[in-house]
Amino acid sequence: MPEPHVNLTRRQILGIGGAFGLLTTASLAGAAALARRPATTGAELRTAAALPPPYQVPLPLPAVARPVSTDGGTDRYEIVQRETSAEILPGLRTPLWTYGGSFPGPTIEARRGRPVTVTHRNELPVPTVVHLHGGRTPADSDGYPTDLVLPAAWPQAPQAMPGMDGHEGGTGTGMADPRAVTSRLRRDYTFPNDQRPTLLWYHDHRMDFTAPALWRGLAGLHIVRDDAEDALGLPAGPHEIPLMITDRAFTADGALTYPSLDPALRDRPGVTEPHLAGVLGDVVLVNGAPWPVHETDAARHRLRLLNASNARHYELEARTEDGRRLDLVQIGADQGLLAAPVTHRSLPVAPAERYDLVVDFAAAPVGSLVRIVNRLGTGRTRDVMAFRIARPAPADDSRIPPRLATDLPDWRREDAVRTRDFAFRAGRMNGGHGWLIGGRPFDPARTDVTVPLGDTEIWRLIADVHHPVHLHLVGFRILTRGGRPPLPHDAGLKDTVSLRPGESAEIITRFDGYRGRYLFHCHNAEHEDMGMMANLEVV
Repeated sequence: MPEPHVNLTRRQILGIGGAFGLLTTASLAGAAALARRPATTGAELRTAAALPPPYQVPLPLPAVARPVSTDGGTDRYEIVQRETSAEILPGLRTPLWTYGGSFPGPTIEARRGRPVTVTHRNELPVPTVVHLHGGRTPADSDGYPTDLVLPAAWPQAPQAMPGMDGHEGGTGTGMADPRAVTSRLRRDYTFPNDQRPTLLWYHDHRMDFTAPALWRGLAGLHIVRDDAEDALGLPAGPHEIPLMITDRAFTADGALTYPSLDPALRDRPGVTEPHLAGVLGDVVLVNGAPWPVHETDAARHRLRLLNASNARHYELEARTEDGRRLDLVQIGADQGLLAAPVTHRSLPVAPAERYDLVVDFAAAPVGSLVRIVNRLGTGRTRDVMAFRIARPAPADDSRIPPRLATDLPDWRREDAVRTRDFAFRAGRMNGGHGWLIGGRPFDPARTDVTVPLGDTEIWRLIADVHHPVHLHLVGFRILTRGGRPPLPHDAGLKDTVSLRPGESAEIITRFDGYRGRYLFHCHNAEHEDMGMMANLEVV
């Protein structure tokens, strides 16, 4: 299914979202030119190495991290960020930046209300920052982009501000962040896990260099569980499978290729001009393996799905060998279980979105394949992975209850104390191309939004091209799209909303949890590196 063109009349533009026409004809035209009409989420790199046929490489399952201590009611972990190499394409070694020596990094299994402290040690050649995406996290552990962990040998920056440990904290333009809190070599991040059970993920969030760090492998899973979810009888054990979907491209010798202006990722952020709208790869990886296959039985499976791609959108289907589409029963969204299941035949998934799905393989003959395909892909990117139904299921006592969760917030429109408008669009930044929120590029020293702790707000968002918009600290509900009711896949509590070209959305949330400095931004990683972030101060 091709992505839509950005080709709107002035009347259509002024009508987007009803009450707020935030974009002009000129800005939409400029965005479309930047994104290469028809508007896509980026430009695709081509792999020079020989690629394996689909559904030959076994699906890896990320290792579960073991705590080094459980004393005092807190689980403590240690993760070393380090360079390594792995066989991703058969017969070739790929250099990677990793959490704990693997891609994806080790999965942290947490219990609701039980704190986790992770000590990250940076043995990479550049500074890093760790953000727990979707976490209700105190500001000092949220992974603000200038709160850097410096490697041991990182040189003193000549323009560093006092107290910033030698880092100028800029966005490539020389601007500094007087509130940055940096450390050398290691940092403790504490996650209270005082939130609904769900699939979160942790990844690098360094100022200006998030996209290439993600591309090189700095991502891992963090799952929060609780007793109420455990009691529902959902598929579990070997029938609960995390799936981190990414796309990459490779050189002839197996190295990752990425169009950085500074391949060392030290001084000059950004990508080459053809990739300003986002970087796409032509190899789809699931849990770090190309087009893998998972051998299993003909039972219900719970698929914990994450799109960890920099810029690629997917529209997923599960197809049997005779062409039938299996139901994708959605039981959860970014921020946990839905109130009731929602059944899809296909499911759009934007960067950073997570979906909790149950798929019943009982209808697939033993010995057959069930393919997960991407309707938005072309060529090899139409394939994602497959399940080989190798044997009949033992007694399958799992179930999908008609009622899943009773703890979803019931925020109403009349509860909101204020409404804010934000336009996400292309623009000029420092004499070049950039991506802006409200017409301004990110500045770490500027406060863009101030919200009193506990206030409920409605935010009205509008996009020129594809922008998956992510809020730190809080989840939200989607109220409308384009002035109409939300789509079926918008159900539940979200922390990332996928805005399509020319589309508007209204979201509602309550800013509770913690005071401090947080972010909201586009999760097309190239867009956020090129200015599409803003500061949120909870006071």
